[in-house]
Amino acid sequence: MIHRLFRCGSVWRKPLQRGRVGALCMSVLLAGVISLLTLNTAYADETAICYNCPPEWADWASQIKAIQQKTGIRMPFDNKNSGQSIAQLMAEQKSPVADVVYLGVSSAFQAKDKGVIQPYKPAHWNDIPANLKDPQGYWFAIHSGTLGFFVNKDALEGKPVPRSWADLLKPEYKGMIGYLDPSSAFVGYAGAVAVNQALGGSFDNFQPGLDWFRKLKANAPIVPKQTAYARVLSGEIPILLDYDFDAYRAKYKDQANVEFVIPREGTISVPYVMSLVMGAPHEANGKKVLDFVLSDEGQQLWAAAYLRPVRSVQMDPAIAAKFLPASDYARAKPVDFGRMADKQQSFGQQYLQVMH
Repeated sequence: MIHRLFRCGSVWRKPLQRGRVGALCMSVLLAGVISLLTLNTAYADETAICYNCPPEWADWASQIKAIQQKTGIRMPFDNKNSGQSIAQLMAEQKSPVADVVYLGVSSAFQAKDKGVIQPYKPAHWNDIPANLKDPQGYWFAIHSGTLGFFVNKDALEGKPVPRSWADLLKPEYKGMIGYLDPSSAFVGYAGAVAVNQALGGSFDNFQPGLDWFRKLKANAPIVPKQTAYARVLSGEIPILLDYDFDAYRAKYKDQANVEFVIPREGTISVPYVMSLVMGAPHEANGKKVLDFVLSDEGQQLWAAAYLRPVRSVQMDPAIAAKFLPASDYARAKPVDFGRMADKQQSFGQQYLQVMH
């Protein structure tokens, strides 16, 4: 007698009585489902979702690797910018996905106003200067950078390295200048504030900055929405309005022929901050991440990536020596971050009107 085999899951078996076949298949499938759910739960327990933690920006890749090694918490890379992150958090308010978020400082004021972040005072809270944290713990700085020109000298085709905001308006740099979209990305808005302040404007008067962008339009600027580090290294964007830490990383870690320029007319230095997301699904893990980025090890990792740590940890002298001289950094001025936040949305609207 030849037996027909039947398949139950991935196993071929001889036939049983008809009633027992269904029961056996059901038990095999149910065991598989339980196993999968258990695996997913275990993985979720080791996860923290960070919005706007791109590996190519501020060397988040090394920070995320260290977080996993020290805490066992996995953090997927995320390439949103500050504006996109806030929009996503607002869309997900009824069912949050992210646990923590990394933002330019003025964007953090918006996140608080929109109710998408919650207070948390991490370890080393008292080490953070008062003007670099929300008093209730809604956000706090982890590091800062100075805005200037990140220049790929090989891609300039023999033209001189620009030294001023005025230089960027020269026709010889047509098609060579990039900046992130100021109506969406915080670094783009920081660049707009920097040029506006340097040319005599204020938070009550953005006209000098808007006039500068109107003139720059003739040079056909490249305006990406996300970090454009790789596009500078490839030469696609020879001159990018960006922070010192990206330029130093390109020069000293990626051995690229690049230079960082603090423009003659002046610029600004700004902090980047982190927050715990309201309703974070892995809140305990999110808190561990926030504790780590302010720990001695986390702060040293930021310093190794050429950022200015928010805590007064000792920067490796070999790293510190690679920064431009203090006389250049004297041209970088602080600004009122609350006023900067208040004006961000209205500036974005004015910018779009000028550029379209």
